[in-house]
Formats: sequence, structure tokens, C-alpha cells
Amino acid sequence: MKNEVIISQNLQGDIEDAIKCQSYDRLFVLTDTTTLRLCWPIVSALPCFEGAQMITIGDTDDNKTLDSLAHVWTALQQGGATRHSLLVNLGGGMVTDLGGFAASTFKRGITYINIPTTLLSQVDASVGGKTGINFGGLKNEIGVFNCAASFILSSEFLRSLDHKNLLSGYAEMLKHGLISDEESWAELLRFDFDKGQQTMDYDLLGAMVAKSVAIKERIVEADPTEKGLRKALNLGHTAGHAIESLAMEQGRTVLHGYAVAWGLICELYLSAVKCGFPKDKLRQTVQFIKENYGIFAFDCKQYERLYEFMTHDKKNEGGIINFTLLGGIGDIRINQQATKEEIFEMLDFLREG
Repeated sequence: MKNEVIISQNLQGDIEDAIKCQSYDRLFVLTDTTTLRLCWPIVSALPCFEGAQMITIGDTDDNKTLDSLAHVWTALQQGGATRHSLLVNLGGGMVTDLGGFAASTFKRGITYINIPTTLLSQVDASVGGKTGINFGGLKNEIGVFNCAASFILSSEFLRSLDHKNLLSGYAEMLKHGLISDEESWAELLRFDFDKGQQTMDYDLLGAMVAKSVAIKERIVEADPTEKGLRKALNLGHTAGHAIESLAMEQGRTVLHGYAVAWGLICELYLSAVKCGFPKDKLRQTVQFIKENYGIFAFDCKQYERLYEFMTHDKKNEGGIINFTLLGGIGDIRINQQATKEEIFEMLDFLREG
């Protein structure tokens, strides 16, 4: 269940090597419309991609659907894919999640390689073997655990990202810092996004990405199918996925990392109330998030709907909402419950805190 994670210093050479390691009859490359335009030209001339068949789906999480999945299956089928074919997913988390699920289910499973092109997919979506699609208005409702053969991580793609997409991925890095140690958390709060993309320290960001991926790798390796410790990675996600689902329902889609950032505010508040998480670290983290991510506008009339979305969370057991909380930075408390009243107070804190 383990990815071969390649922290690439030579993108073209590492892709060539990763593909040469696989025995396959036909090669397919999945992109979305944005990565086809911005990222495919960076690697398209590689000899290993000669004769590859392209599959393209719409961009944004709105396209992480059964229809898009069927489109990929159909393209594989019509392209003559067999159980010995190889799919390369070049894109963000939506592409790697959906492409991984398509590969895992076509002909009962073909090999796939992930080349994540967004910060979010590099530090979160591509590592650990979670694949899937949204369904019935719920995030990642249908999917399987199945790792990519290789996961090639390169900072070369990050320069093409806009500010919002960088921040979206950075929220997952902030989560990794919170579940790891104070040094990692403090380093993340110090990083300067205000310099602008032309002068941003991409080398430092790349080094921090490598640290973040290593944190996730250690947890996934210890608990590949999320029976215990891996639930640490869900910090911020019970509330965050509910926010994401509400936004999707209201037609005002928010980036995943922004929803996670707002979810972190919620769940760190619960951590302070229920587990003694230090209030100074709560304040510092909330200040960083509000300065960089703004706020999610909603009112108390949406509390019941947000609560309902939380009741559908995959971590729940016996209909009880389960949170991952912290007693302190790196002090992980999985399977924590909160009353409906406490959850509504948490939402008050997000709006007003």
C-alpha cells in the first residue's frame, strides 16, 4: 500500500525512469483542461510519452463526478486499454483522485502513476492511496484505497499556480505541522506569502513541501487503511468537508484547502474546549488563517445543514460524529465526540471568533 515518492530534482528524467520501470502495452495520460494547457507542455516532448493517448476532463472539483469517471472509463475502453495498460495522472487532486479511482476499477485495476501539479495534490491528494469521486452532494463519497506505482513531486509546477491555489495546498501543510511538532507549525506560520509570486521563496516552499509529505508518509505507512493513527490527517476535515458541501450546494464552490483552513479554526476551538489545546496557539493559528484565507460567510440558519453534512462524514461510527482533535501540537486525539450544542458553538466561533 506504499507509494514510491520521488522528490524530483530532474522532472523529465524522473518521469522517464518511473515509466520505464513499468511493463505496459498502452499508455494513457489524464489531464484536466487547465493542466492540459499549463502543465502538459512541460513534459509532452518526453520520448516516453510518444504514442500516449490523451484523456481530458473539465477542471475544478465540480467535475469530480460519476459522469467524468465514466468518460475516463470510456476513453480507456475505446483506446484499447487492457489489464496491462498504464495511466499517468497529470493534474491536481481532482485529477489524481478521479484518475486513481478510474485506474483502480477499470478491468479490476490497472497501474497508475501520479504527477501532481498543484501544491494541494503534492502534499495531500496524491500520497496515501485514497482515490474517489464526489457523489450525492457529498465529498469523496465513493472510492477505494489503492496506491499509485509512483508519485513524482516537482516544485517546477508550483510556479504556474495562482495565489489562491498555493494557499489551498498550504492549508494541508499547516494541518501536517499541527499534528507533528511545534517547530514545523511555527515555520509554517512564518512563511511570507505577501512577497508575491515573482519573489516568493519557492526553494524554501519546496523544502517545506518535502517535510510535509514526509509527515503524511509516516502516518500512512503506520496505518494505511485509516483504522487509527491515520485519522490524525482528518484534523479540520469534518467541519471543512461540511463547509465544502454547503458551498457546493449553494453554487459557490470554495477551494478544498480554504474549507480545511476554516475547518481547522472550528476543530482547534473544539480542541481548546474539550482537550486543553493551548489558547495562545489557537489565537496564532486563527490569526494566520483569517489573514490569509479570509472568512466563510454564513449565518445561524445554515447550522442545521452543516450539522447534517457532518453526520455523513466517513469517520463516523454508529451515527456519532467523530472529530480528530489536539491536546497540543502533535498531541493527537482521534475519535472525539461533541454535542450538537458544542458543534453550534464551534460554528459561532468560526463566524465571530
